[in-house]
Amino acid sequence: MPRQWKTKTFKSGNSVAVRLPKSAGLTEGDDVILVPHDDGSFSFWREQDGARVLDSLFGAFSAGFMAEGRGDIEQAERDWDGQPRAA
Repeated sequence: MPRQWKTKTFKSGNSVAVRLPKSAGLTEGDDVILVPHDDGSFSFWREQDGARVLDSLFGAFSAGFMAEGRGDIEQAERDWDGQPRAA
């Protein structure tokens, strides 16, 4: 099981903040990406680790994912000027 920490939120100016232990691996001034999920949970990582996080997400797909491609998908012509085309 990954390490976990318990903490409390606190008010900092007009924001809500979370204090993280040094052992979490963040340092002062790190740019952090925070992603809220539909279930109320959050994920976060250092911005500099974004490529590694993306790679780990791709590793989460099964070995056979899209092995047969996407299949035939009909797509309407697009008018890149923003005006809908008559069919």
